[in-house]
Amino acid sequence: MTETTSGQSTHTQLAVVGGGPGGYAAAFLAADMGMQVTLIDLEPNPGGVCLYRGCIPSKALLHAAKILTEAREASVLGIEFSEPKIDLAKLRSWKEGVVGKLTGGLGQLTKQRKIQYIRGVARFVDAKSLEIQAETGSTQRLSFDHAILATGSRPAVIPSLSLDSPRVMDSTGALEFADIPKTMLVIGGGYIGLEMGTVYNALGTQVSVVEMTSGLLPGADRDLANVLSKRIEKQFHSIMLNTKVVSIKDEKKGIRVRFEGADIKEPEQVFDKVLIAVGRAPNSSNLGLENTKIEVDRRGFVPVDAQRRTVEPTIYAIGDVAGEPMLAHKASHEGRCAVEAIAGHNVAFEPSAIPAVVFTDPEIAWCGLTEGQATAENRPVKIARFPWAASGRATTLGRSDGVTKLIIDPDTERILGIGIAGPGAGELIAEGVLAIEMAALASDLKLSIHPHPTLSETVMESAEAYFGQSTHIYQPKRG
Repeated sequence: MTETTSGQSTHTQLAVVGGGPGGYAAAFLAADMGMQVTLIDLEPNPGGVCLYRGCIPSKALLHAAKILTEAREASVLGIEFSEPKIDLAKLRSWKEGVVGKLTGGLGQLTKQRKIQYIRGVARFVDAKSLEIQAETGSTQRLSFDHAILATGSRPAVIPSLSLDSPRVMDSTGALEFADIPKTMLVIGGGYIGLEMGTVYNALGTQVSVVEMTSGLLPGADRDLANVLSKRIEKQFHSIMLNTKVVSIKDEKKGIRVRFEGADIKEPEQVFDKVLIAVGRAPNSSNLGLENTKIEVDRRGFVPVDAQRRTVEPTIYAIGDVAGEPMLAHKASHEGRCAVEAIAGHNVAFEPSAIPAVVFTDPEIAWCGLTEGQATAENRPVKIARFPWAASGRATTLGRSDGVTKLIIDPDTERILGIGIAGPGAGELIAEGVLAIEMAALASDLKLSIHPHPTLSETVMESAEAYFGQSTHIYQPKRG
């Protein structure tokens, strides 16, 4: 090969571009299977957006928010706390410590597996080689037998609302916690905006949310989203639905925002900070894809087949850059599938259920077929619900507003989907994933003995409710 300006020219069996949950999972499995692996990412250690600027730091802060909320709500139990004192610098340091511990651990695992880790930015020269611009400024050429593209995504922007101001943040900026603003507007009622809104609200910020559609969490079933909506309506300053932000302007006192919507009482409002959280966009540009046969679709995603292979037989794509849902656990499983395919195994990425979790308070989780999807597809299903007001464990937690529901095929009684709203929903949803993947029937869940008193019982009792036999709710027989 032709040498680069740094004089380096190397070859690897597998090049993985991007060190997030998809990329490092792929690299680790490939190394475990005996492949020579090179992993390329700009960060000091693997982890990607999820560990450095997404999943992990946000969940660490959500844990802090939960502690604050529970302390304030403990008075109903007869326990009174003085108002918590928040050391923002220490909170920020703790969050960064969590990130450092996990990414440092991944760095150690990379070394133990003898994976070559290059800090830099990679571009395809052709379907068999990459040019890597190292963070030191040097460049090198790397040829490969196969490559896995795992470059992830970035916060989406609204061009009409772009404003170069420290008062306007995306999700990355929101996690830095430069200060705790008195007031904040969250543009976007999806999971990112609501999670960050939950954190800032717990820390004392007066949070307002604006959403273009008629409800929060547009992708979730309404009965699940409503459990969250009812709670945060009491906590947040305002929730503006069916409303657009038409302009933002930086002024001396803050960011002036102009709204447009039928029910808006104050068309112009001023906020200390504005968080724009309107989704994420794939990182598929500036990768040298034009030097290959790969063409992105209209949304910027790289098309792949069931093995995560692109139109170039030597190049695979996984995670956010390869399409929705943009979830870390989906990326990890795609990465493992791609490696298995490269190794020549007969595999395909064909999950029946990819769980989604919104880590607000309460948590919202679902997997498989949703009730909304069934309605849109005109697909006959039966819905079995168990209200947490009938759960002994939920009552002991003072959180009886949740719900667990099953989406069931009326002919076969097979579990097609499950949705949960309530504390710990993100942990409970795994049982639903297994049930769907194993083609379990409602009777299988009904007959599986669940420990008492636990929230997991709500899954069992949802199945019992389907048969009209739930112990803790009365269902009159229909004549």
